[in-house]
Amino acid sequence: MTPLIQAEQAVLGSVFLDPGQLDHLSSWLRPEHFYRPAHAALYAAMVKLRKDGHPATTGKSGDPLPLSWVTDTVQEASTRTRGLTASYAHSLISACPRATHAPVYGRMVLEGAIHRSVTQHAIRLHQAARADAVRGGVEETVHHARVLADVLADLARRWGTEPRPVQPPSPNTSSSPQVQPVDEQVLADEEFLLGCISARPEQLLDVVDWLHPDDFTDIGHQQIYRALGALHHRGEPIDQLTVLWETQRRGALSNGTLDAERVLRICDPLSLSGVAEYFGEQVVQASLVRTAAASARQVRALADDESLAPGRLIGYALHALGPLDEVRRRLRAASGTEPAPPRTGSVPTVAPPEARIDAARSRSRSGATAASAPTATAAPHAPAPDRATRRGPS
Repeated sequence: MTPLIQAEQAVLGSVFLDPGQLDHLSSWLRPEHFYRPAHAALYAAMVKLRKDGHPATTGKSGDPLPLSWVTDTVQEASTRTRGLTASYAHSLISACPRATHAPVYGRMVLEGAIHRSVTQHAIRLHQAARADAVRGGVEETVHHARVLADVLADLARRWGTEPRPVQPPSPNTSSSPQVQPVDEQVLADEEFLLGCISARPEQLLDVVDWLHPDDFTDIGHQQIYRALGALHHRGEPIDQLTVLWETQRRGALSNGTLDAERVLRICDPLSLSGVAEYFGEQVVQASLVRTAAASARQVRALADDESLAPGRLIGYALHALGPLDEVRRRLRAASGTEPAPPRTGSVPTVAPPEARIDAARSRSRSGATAASAPTATAAPHAPAPDRATRRGPS
């Protein structure tokens, strides 16, 4: 018999011995907090008899209990479940160490209920995320994420703590991350999005406020998006070769994350054209579903740890839902239901050709060369006829 079952027996035995203990329990302990259905039925019967004014619950402390208190409770509980007898009620009385400790036993019951409830809702969130990943939506995932957050807030109030996120002292390494199947449609949407931005770099401004590199499933796609953002931030032109060069500078080619042929294929401006906002929203939706599944697994692992006190469990679980809340806010910004966060700093425009030449040359110089030849920065630009050619009509 587990300590939780013994606590349930003890709290019921306490109320059988002293019905006045319901005054300290009924405001926060509910029948559904009991694990065994028979115990939940008995506690619900006790609460109902107290509400109906049973003589055992209206007498003064120290008065002899009516003999009908046990039999009436068992009879009322039998309408909710089968197999209850008066002898089982007396066994609960004998299982109670001290009737005055009923609130402590009740908190033990509530603690077990908190762990079970968090586990159940984490499982539902994970199932919803997997279902949405198959059908290509986010509605069920968003709904169950909101339900889990509300449940955690309600459990925190019942336990007597504030529902606030608390970062665990160390990452949870009890369970290794599960490898999730790759959705070919999601990968295709990511490639379309990168191709759209490569063909029309100005579309980066339409998605940069709410689309993050980590939203991409493929690590190579993350590197290409970072390269596109870096080129645009520096005001440099974007084409197949500049993106390829930037990914090489970031080490994505040398470490095997990408290869040149793949970068050139994705950034081919003649292969496709489309609206980056649409594909960006699809990518964020897929990111939300993946993040929800990961958060649900982490919350379930926390709830399975019986050594975690309810207050810490709730705080750690709310912290695990933090990344999901962040992706959900960005998805609302992508769909237009919530304003996007303001940009930090201005986004530079593409610099004129001569300025780009100077910028490229200055980045190519070594620090020693620049220090020994300070006049090099004043080197003349390319000949005027060449600049005139570059300023030709687009």
